[in-house]
Parts: sequence; C-alpha cells; structure tokens
Amino acid sequence: MGHSQLKEQLSSIPAKPGVYLMKDVNGKVIYVGKAVNLRNRVRSYFHTSANRFPKTRHLRQDLADLDFIVTASELEALILECNLIKKYQPRYNIRLKDDKRYPYIKITWQEPYPRIYTVRRMQNDAAKYYGPFTATWAVSQTLDLLRKIFPYLTCKREITGHDKRACLYYHISRCPGPCIGAVSQEEYRALVSQICRFLEGKSEEIIDDLRTQMAAASERLEFERAASLRDQIVALERVIERQRVVSSAVSDEDVIAFARQDGDACVQVFFIRRGKLIGREYFVLEGTADEDARQIMTSFVKQFYDKAAYVPSEILLQSDIDEAMIIQSWLRSKRGTRVALKVPRRGQKKELVQMAAENAAETLAHLRAQWLLDEGKSVEALAELQEHLELAQPPARIECYDISNIQGKAATGSMVVFAKGVPRKSDYRRFKIRTVEGADDYAMMQEVLRRRFRKAVGNTREMGELAKDTAVRLSASRLNSTKSHDEAWTILPDLVVVDGGKGQLNAALEVMDEYGLREAVPVVGLAKEREEIFAPDRPEPILLPRGSQGLFLMQRIRDEAHRFALQYHRRLREKQTLTSTLEDIPGIGPKRRQALLKHFGSLEGIRQATMEELMAVPGMTRRAAEQVKEHL
Repeated sequence: MGHSQLKEQLSSIPAKPGVYLMKDVNGKVIYVGKAVNLRNRVRSYFHTSANRFPKTRHLRQDLADLDFIVTASELEALILECNLIKKYQPRYNIRLKDDKRYPYIKITWQEPYPRIYTVRRMQNDAAKYYGPFTATWAVSQTLDLLRKIFPYLTCKREITGHDKRACLYYHISRCPGPCIGAVSQEEYRALVSQICRFLEGKSEEIIDDLRTQMAAASERLEFERAASLRDQIVALERVIERQRVVSSAVSDEDVIAFARQDGDACVQVFFIRRGKLIGREYFVLEGTADEDARQIMTSFVKQFYDKAAYVPSEILLQSDIDEAMIIQSWLRSKRGTRVALKVPRRGQKKELVQMAAENAAETLAHLRAQWLLDEGKSVEALAELQEHLELAQPPARIECYDISNIQGKAATGSMVVFAKGVPRKSDYRRFKIRTVEGADDYAMMQEVLRRRFRKAVGNTREMGELAKDTAVRLSASRLNSTKSHDEAWTILPDLVVVDGGKGQLNAALEVMDEYGLREAVPVVGLAKEREEIFAPDRPEPILLPRGSQGLFLMQRIRDEAHRFALQYHRRLREKQTLTSTLEDIPGIGPKRRQALLKHFGSLEGIRQATMEELMAVPGMTRRAAEQVKEHL
C-alpha cells in the first residue's frame, strides 16, 4: 500500500464503533478486529510504538488494503467480529482450530416426540443443544449411556401410537415404544426432559423424582414399573459416583486455562455443575505465537461462547481478559441472567484453575507427540525447508548440534537426528569436550563436528574428494534403513543445523572444508533470538514464515539438541561437584572416591550412610569413615 493511499484511507475511517478488516495484495482477509473508535484503533497500528510488537510488524508488511464496518454499539461490533473471524479464519487472528469438527448433542424439543442425535452445527430451530465435544467417541459414549438409563427414539418413522408392531429396540428395552402407544406423548416428553436435566448436571434432581415415582408405582402395586425405576436409579447413582465433587459452590461454573509451546496452544475447559465435574474438553488454538496470555484468553472466551450451547453463571479464568465488561454484557444476553468472569487469586477456585492448567499442559504434550508423527505436517515442513534454504531435495535426515557449558566447565556437545521430520533417538550422540580449554564455543563446536565427520569419511584430506563423489549415495534419504551403532556414523545428513549465528556457522564450515564436505552437506546456523537462519553466501538471514511448519520443525530440532546437550552437561557437572567435594576430605584418595561413588551412587547417598555402611565399602577404615562423616 502506497503512503498517499494509506494516508487517504486512514483519514476516511470514522471515529465510531465497528469492525475493521485488513487484507493482503490478493484481497484475502488476514486480520479482523473490533474497536470502540475505529479511526484511533486502526491508526495505532502505524504509530512508532507499535514496532515493538512482532505481530504488528509482520501484519503491516502484508497489509495492502483496509475495510471497515460501522456498528451501532461495541456489543454489536463484538458479535460481528466473532462471525467474521469464523467466516474468514484470518491467519493473524487467534483461531479455534478446526472448529467445524466439534460435535454437539441435539434434542429436537420442538417436535412432538423429540429425537436425539449428533450434529456439527447449531441452528436457530428451537432445538436443545449440548456441547461442544472434541471427540465423536465421547458423544457416542454419552448417548449410549443415556439410552441405557432413559430409552429414547432413534428411528425416523412417524409416531402415531397406532402401529401394530414395535421394532426390536422396544423388546430389548432401548426404546419406550411410543409408536405402539406404550407411552403417551406427555410421558415420552417427560423422559426426554430427564435426559436434558442429566446433560445439564442435575442428576440429583432426577434421582429424587425417580424415587418419588418408584414409591407411587409401588403403592399402586405396579411392581414391574417400580423395578424399572429402581434400575434407572441404580444406573444413575453409578454415574454420579464417577463424577468428582470439586467445588462447594452450588452454582454452575466453567473453568478455563491453557498451555502453549512453540506456537501451539491448548485450552482446557472444566464443566462444573452444582459442584460436580461432569465433563471436560480441550480445544486447540492457532495463531498464538506472538500473543500474550490476556489476548489468548480473550480470543478463546469470545469464540468458544459464541457457539457454546450453554453459558454458566460463573466462568473462572486463568488470566484477566480485555473488554471484560462488554464480554460480560454479551454473555448475559446469551444466558438471560448475569454472568460473572473471575480470575481467582486463592482458595478452592484457584486450585481448580491450576488443575485445568495442568491438564492443558498434559494434553498439549500428548498432542504435540502425535503431531510429530503426523506425516502430512512433516512432508509440508521438509518441503518448506527445501524451498527457503534452496536445497536440492527435501532434507530427509537433519542433524543438529549444540554446545552446553558454564565458563568452559563440564563442556558437552550434542548431536540429535530427525529422519523425515521425526526424532531418531537411536542416532543421537553425546560428546564430552576433550581438547578445548576455556569458554570457546566455536572451538568446541568444531571439535564435535570433527569427531562426527571423521567417523564418516576418515581423518585425511584425501578422503575429501571421495566424500564429494559419494555424498549423494550416502545421504540419509537413500540409507533410511535401520543401522547398527557404527553404521549410523557413515550416514551423511541432508542438512546440518548448528545452534547459533554467523560465528557458529563459519566455525562449522571450516570443518566441512577440512573433510571436503562443504558442497555435499548443506550447513546452516539457527539463532534463537529472532529465529534467524544463517546460510553460506547469503548476506541476509533467512526468516521462515511465522506459523509455518518449517519454522516449527527447526525450533523443535534446535530445542531437542539443547535439551540433550544440557542433560549431559548437568550430569557431568554434578559428577565433577561430587568428585571435588570428596577430594577435599583428608584420607580419601582416588580409589576410595571411586569405591564410595560406585557403592552409594551420589553425594547424598554417601551423606546419609551410617558409619557401619561407610566402613563396609572396600578400602574404607574407621578413621576414613569418620573423616567422611565429619566433612559431609
């Protein structure tokens, strides 16, 4: 967008409430926002102070056109914003991922004989909806349970009450038989009403009603009817036993918390009805990479309750949200009575939020493990890396190297391997730095790379030419079968990633030159601060698109290499600390130190040992044991 055109558009935006739409050069909507004052809000994106937000910088780079819709109020703007985000799924907005997949339980209450089934969308048709659920199996399980306790209609025949014959489900007690007049319309609707109350968490009320009916049936000597009601009560009580009492409050509450990592975010919602946890669901959000907790929570609350079948009287949140007053007004209009949004600071409600957050973190970790195995994402990520790094082929085998040390002490290096986008832990290697004195990360990286590629091509320059000729033949994409420990060293990677910027990259390239592999094995450096990728002969760093699978894969590989190196570094540091502590004890030489470590395993184990246990170690005397106890 040109400066003059932009200035003209900004000056024409009214100072009224409404929604603004930002579009790219192709006219695609890339961001939707709402504002009390459209002019001030849109202009704020172009202030100098907005440059500190990465999302705003990227958004402005892609911005080619602006559009806006004026509304009568801020509440109307909020509702319109929710609808437009759902319609356009703009990539710079936080979005509920694949929201169309969430099923609901629908009860056609508007019909004389309501039916119960699952749907993917709610409609304004006077039916009752419950959900959303994130898994179809959970809906099926719920309906199966309901049908055992409260048999309901599943067929599509017209119900007249005069059919000559009932279907099989009537005979196996899975349908009450309104088609043959076994129950009246009033009786059937009363049964469906109980199902609605059950889904709303009002199980105790249902049991009280059933007990009253059972007593009445027994007084009328209708013993079969009384026995059937008794069985329903027993089944409901078993369900209630499995529902955990989590709150002393008798009101309905939703508890919302989230966890996120590397651009992925998972929200956990606990549904508490009358103090009992009757269910929980998770939801995945996209576009959260550059957003803070407040923005993530705000976006989720708006999008979730825009399509939620039920709004409770109280919603407990992990963090404060923007526009809290207008959102409460909007929720009140949906519920019909007051809705409170709270961020508990202490007590039982705070513990509930923490429990939801822990569940969100566990769910996200499980989902990320699944995504790592998602072949589609891996193929997309490798294709993006091939394109942006200008590689000859998708990097089927990627090796990443990292160094971990504290001022040169307990220095370690790591090599992690991702094959076809998935960690291959059998090929991971650890390196204890042997030749470098002091905190020289470049030299340490070179030592690790020399030791790795010496294994592959030998330690002479003559092997370099051979490596050039055979690099493609040795590439991981053609040697993807299982290898032994030694054979794994012979595989040359399709891409080498070193953790760091230009300095680490140049140090790595020197080693690749030594072994004649510079042309055969691409090498890049990945700097953590801005996720910049440095490549040889490229004056400017490469920035992969935000939210791209290629960027997420590079981040995962780098983080895994860092974790692997740090784990080994900590182990060595602890061992050095232990050895240093034992060295300070008079009378404890190398042999006794080794014997003590072998016997007790740790410094804490030695410290907790009794005199008798210390004396039982080979080579230890009473005097030596006394010295250990005195110094530890």
